Amino acid sequence: MKKTIKLTDILDYYDGIEVFEARDAIGGHYIALIMDKVGSFNRYLVTGTVPERLQLFRSGVLDLRTLLLEAPGGEWHITVADGTIDDPLVLETQTGPLSESNEFLPETGFILDDFPEDGLALQYAQERSNTVFEFSVEPPEAKGHRIRATTLAGILTHLQTLVSHAYQSVTQEQTRLPLSLLSRGIPNGALMDVVVPAAVGSFRVVLEAANPTKSAAFPDLAVGLKRVDELFATADNPDESLVLLRPHRGYLAGSYINLVRFLAKNKTGLRYSWATPTSSNAQQGSVSEPVARKLTKVLADFSNQRDERVTLRGRLYRVNRDTGTWGLDTGEGKRLGKVADLGPSLAGLQVGAIYSFRCVAEEVVGKEKPVLYLEDIL
Repeated sequence: MKKTIKLTDILDYYDGIEVFEARDAIGGHYIALIMDKVGSFNRYLVTGTVPERLQLFRSGVLDLRTLLLEAPGGEWHITVADGTIDDPLVLETQTGPLSESNEFLPETGFILDDFPEDGLALQYAQERSNTVFEFSVEPPEAKGHRIRATTLAGILTHLQTLVSHAYQSVTQEQTRLPLSLLSRGIPNGALMDVVVPAAVGSFRVVLEAANPTKSAAFPDLAVGLKRVDELFATADNPDESLVLLRPHRGYLAGSYINLVRFLAKNKTGLRYSWATPTSSNAQQGSVSEPVARKLTKVLADFSNQRDERVTLRGRLYRVNRDTGTWGLDTGEGKRLGKVADLGPSLAGLQVGAIYSFRCVAEEVVGKEKPVLYLEDIL
């Protein structure tokens, strides 16, 4: 009786399934790569693999060629997908070393760094008539849809914090609302609820907007997710990430750095997609574990520069509640600044009155004095 396997997860898709994971009847793990077509059916190269090495490939650490050549016992197979996606695939075991069949192998350096678009976010967005955000992670324990409770809790917290600050940042820019009308906590429009704790595939979580909004003043969750896309778009280029983060001083940059640091610490990448009910396709973003580790090192200096806090006491001589800018005369000189992301409201402050401002002081090349961002009024 010939051995069969069943597809368990699609890892790469482009006009058809390119790479997939499979299991046999006793739970053995396999990786498959498209070779060519036989008539109208795809033919795949298949090898066994151990879960730990498969996880490294899924995380973007190990390349596909290396994974295939590490097949236990050097055994490799060919299968033809001539049925539906749920049908068992019959393996035809091959003779001779796989390393000598170079035409079947991918180039060195092929890593899984793009999220396969399987339409999960778009499907849920349309079914639930709501904005949906879904993500997957591959920590070392993520086998059989498992993840440490602390790891999941941390990722959910960091993601919600990042989305909230991104949403607040865009809302302030687009609406020009006084800061007094914007929540100092998580804005209602940025709140997300978990609706699917673990979807099929790697450990995937589906969330949706907790409070779908239609107001022009308080826009949909999607505006914050678009800004999150901007941050992740430069993840593979740390220098570009630094340039992009500089305008988003305060909590937005800090929450992005904290998320990346958490991913690196827990040895996992992150892939996500999101869609609205009217989207024609889902938006995607990702950062692999190696990139997260590299970003953590590159952004460390940027993060440290932001940690210096100063307290200023003086007479308020300028205040603009719409833009969040202010001026304080300390007696030793006049200092200008603006409210940090999710900082306090300037509503009710009176020009000429004495206040104490606690600020983040950021050194900027070319400026004699650091730029001040108000975090709290004491």
